[in-house]
Amino acid sequence: MSAAGCRSTACRVMLAFAFLLSACARSSLTGSPDTPCPYGNMTLIPEGWFTMGEDDGRPSNQPQHRVYLDAYCIDKLEVTQHAFSEFLDETGYQAVGWPETLTDANSGLPATGVTWRDAQAYCQWADLRLPSEAEWEKAARGSDGRRYPWGDDWDVQKANTLESGTGSPLPVGSFPPGASPYGILDMCGNAAEWVSDYFDPAYYSASPDHNPAGPTLVLDHGLRGGSFAGPADQSTTFFRDSSHSAQPNPRAGFRCASTIQK
Repeated sequence: MSAAGCRSTACRVMLAFAFLLSACARSSLTGSPDTPCPYGNMTLIPEGWFTMGEDDGRPSNQPQHRVYLDAYCIDKLEVTQHAFSEFLDETGYQAVGWPETLTDANSGLPATGVTWRDAQAYCQWADLRLPSEAEWEKAARGSDGRRYPWGDDWDVQKANTLESGTGSPLPVGSFPPGASPYGILDMCGNAAEWVSDYFDPAYYSASPDHNPAGPTLVLDHGLRGGSFAGPADQSTTFFRDSSHSAQPNPRAGFRCASTIQK
């Protein structure tokens, strides 16, 4: 059983048993003053400033600016098909276009083909939420303004993008060398990821510098990170994309985040 996106009671119990066999079990599962994340497969992103956006590429990526975020937690891996299917089975939620059956062969793949509302519903069921666009970018980029999660130079061996030639998603966590500074995986390629924000191409010119939550005008929803079908220059840590989310998007998946209670 994969730990990625495991949220149900039964799944957490089984994971708890497995983690108890390791020395770090208690803190990784339940949280503590040192690890306040609610699930062991989440990573704490510390409070502080980071560089957001870039002064090249699409105008919507500009201008580069400094942003301060409170500490938060975010999934280390994209939510899997197995985890999303558990959500559907337990709640009876109807996800348009989702396959009725799940095989062992695809259970570890990211849950793609979901709308923004589907992703939001899953996160709410898990007592979590979608990350903001700023939270997503800091988790992918760190505080040093890097172009890709692993650094400034492109490496086809570290991400599943158009250049990889796979033509489809791969199991989550397939590229450990492509981890972000915080150890977050698949922030470049594989599945494009929904964020909580609405998308406004001019938002950076007026966004606040503390905990920006996105524009209030309801337009498209934001997508970040590129996908298996997108080129490297659309899979950078700062590239902004969007989708109407009226129909399932075959390249879009998601991961969850959590606010740290003060």
